[in-house]
Amino acid sequence: MKKKRICLVGGAGFIGHNIALELIQDNYEILIIDSLAVNNHNSIVSNSDNVPNPGLSKFILDDRMTAIRENNINLLIIDARDYHVLTRAINDFKPDILIQLAAVSHANRSTKDPFSTFDHSLRTLENALDATKNRIEHFIYFSSSMVYGEFKENIVSEETTCDPVGIYGSLKYAGELIVKSHANVFNTPYTIVRPSALYGERCVSRRVGQIFIENALMDLPLTIKGDASEKLDFTYIEDLVQGIKLVIENEKSRNQIFNLTYGDSRSINDMVEIVKENFSGLKIEYLEKEPFTPTRGTLDISKAKKLLGFEPKNPLEVAYPKYINWYKDLWNRYN
Repeated sequence: MKKKRICLVGGAGFIGHNIALELIQDNYEILIIDSLAVNNHNSIVSNSDNVPNPGLSKFILDDRMTAIRENNINLLIIDARDYHVLTRAINDFKPDILIQLAAVSHANRSTKDPFSTFDHSLRTLENALDATKNRIEHFIYFSSSMVYGEFKENIVSEETTCDPVGIYGSLKYAGELIVKSHANVFNTPYTIVRPSALYGERCVSRRVGQIFIENALMDLPLTIKGDASEKLDFTYIEDLVQGIKLVIENEKSRNQIFNLTYGDSRSINDMVEIVKENFSGLKIEYLEKEPFTPTRGTLDISKAKKLLGFEPKNPLEVAYPKYINWYKDLWNRYN
């Protein structure tokens, strides 16, 4: 049976390119649409986001683009905010499935630049929904654990009331409502996924796991915002990718929301201890916790387990050292 055609809008980012690399191995026909403007080549080259190591970030992005090219994945560099250009590209490709990833994927940047966050998140979503109405069989939207806001309990499920506290989480939740409402009107099956605290190879998103490793490599202190007791449901990118494959291949995913995480929160200090095991002489620097960053914890993944057979296999003790070793090899090549 012929494999389906899958379009990933915003697919050249950390999450999207890893999904594409996995799906191409299963003979899906893949098209990535991306402007490379948000947390990617264009912003890194100009360093408009003021990342501390733009040269290293560009080196990682070059690795990412090499992987896309060597796996013969089609990449169309256009701006998804342009309705007519995006619509034409989608109509030409005729996807069976569209995965919507385009967004400003950092809560703190969203707070500092709400207009750009809206433009790259909801504008692109609106365009993708309109371009695909009555034309595709499945629309997959990437939301975030940030839609829950402050965790009232140690664990939240998909039935927990969403109460986002910042611009990033609020826009993600708005996107969820738009996707569901659009599906009601145009009868397009959808799936909404809520990942959490992702980490893994070829990430330049300045997530905490990446920052710790880069600081350790450069003999800088590990900067911790808060007291390191806060817990996050750290999720290795490989587990998320396997979850997305199940979403694509299992009809039970349609018109559902899923937490796709490891399903067991760990403290920031647990991550710090792993870094200490892999680097000597580390110093720790504690900073004030940034505003509009909710206290979080574990996401209940029992729904994804029951309906999809989702079984993440990479606890922090297994996957984070693997990520550290990948970074060390990269660092040696970079230098």
